[in-house]
Amino acid sequence: MSKCILVCAGDLTVGSIPISEGDFVIAVDGGLMYCESLGVEPDLIVGDFDSITESFTGALEEIESKFPEKVVRLNPMKDDTDTMAALKIGIEKGFETFYMYGCGGGRLEHTIANIQSLIYLKDRDLKGYIMEGEGMTFVMRDESVSFKETMEGYVSLFALDPVIKGVTEKGLKYTLEKAELTYGFPLGVSNEFTGVQSEISVDSGTALVVVNWA
Repeated sequence: MSKCILVCAGDLTVGSIPISEGDFVIAVDGGLMYCESLGVEPDLIVGDFDSITESFTGALEEIESKFPEKVVRLNPMKDDTDTMAALKIGIEKGFETFYMYGCGGGRLEHTIANIQSLIYLKDRDLKGYIMEGEGMTFVMRDESVSFKETMEGYVSLFALDPVIKGVTEKGLKYTLEKAELTYGFPLGVSNEFTGVQSEISVDSGTALVVVNWA
């Protein structure tokens, strides 16, 4: 199934971005510079371009002059972040799965905003993943997620609601059975994969899942 890929302007921690036929790539503001360095051709460029370096402004203007339909310039005075604006465009185009790169590091408020964008997608029954070289982050709600036995590293689960209920963790170093987690205590941090198939379930509530592979 095709997906929408966002290349954003935070810290990029991957050396390549897997792109399949039918995928739609959006360079979000300074993410255009990452696309250039990775040899990725974006289908669309979105932003108010406050994170584009002066040396790259000319390249952006050249693209805009040749392919004006590929550039969406946003008013800096706006409610949506550049990333949120790009997500909304992807949603309008009918995509249901979003992979977001360059969404961490830098200013903490932007990292938090990008995590909130995962909730925005989940609220619309869409799938979103923040991808990093060492792992990924996603939101789960009233569902189960399985991991293959080949997974190595750590997985953390954080309550995004005041209380999430029926939290079960199987096949991990530390197990839970129908537990309650609150957003005021990080009980679910840094569990470990053990070389067997594992599963995390939440019966009721919304949780943030952070996977760090070894």
